[in-house]
Amino acid sequence: MAKPNTVKTVEEIISPYAKELGLEIWDVRFAKEGSEWYLRIFIDKEGGVSIDDCVDLTHSISKPLDEADPISQSYMLEVASPGVERELTRKEHFLKYIGSPVMVRLIRARDGVRDFKGRLDAFENNQIKVILQNNEELCFEKKEASYVKLDDFDINDFV
Repeated sequence: MAKPNTVKTVEEIISPYAKELGLEIWDVRFAKEGSEWYLRIFIDKEGGVSIDDCVDLTHSISKPLDEADPISQSYMLEVASPGVERELTRKEHFLKYIGSPVMVRLIRARDGVRDFKGRLDAFENNQIKVILQNNEELCFEKKEASYVKLDDFDINDFV
């Protein structure tokens, strides 16, 4: 079982190494899939992430993570880019991408609809405002969404 604040502890351990390599920690997730545990570290940098960036960070953080031992059970370490349809999870993610096309899936449907596409218009006090493709506003609390992801495939919809 994971110790309390595992993700936060891992992020504190790995952040200096990422910074040294010119990388930003986008997200850290510790999750069980089937019988296996995975520590997934998503990294970003201006101009995009290469496989070499992932390998370099993996090599840099493996020993410090082993020494600090913030996770008691065995796990698979994965370092990756958040991808083009990156999920926005933190305040800084939302603020960075205001004006960008997004896909939203709500936990509970509104008028029978759970999935929306639009432009991220605002983020304040965990309130998200998206201007939908029909120019209507969709306002909701962050906790009401299954996810909010960048929609890089429809970038021309709002140009």
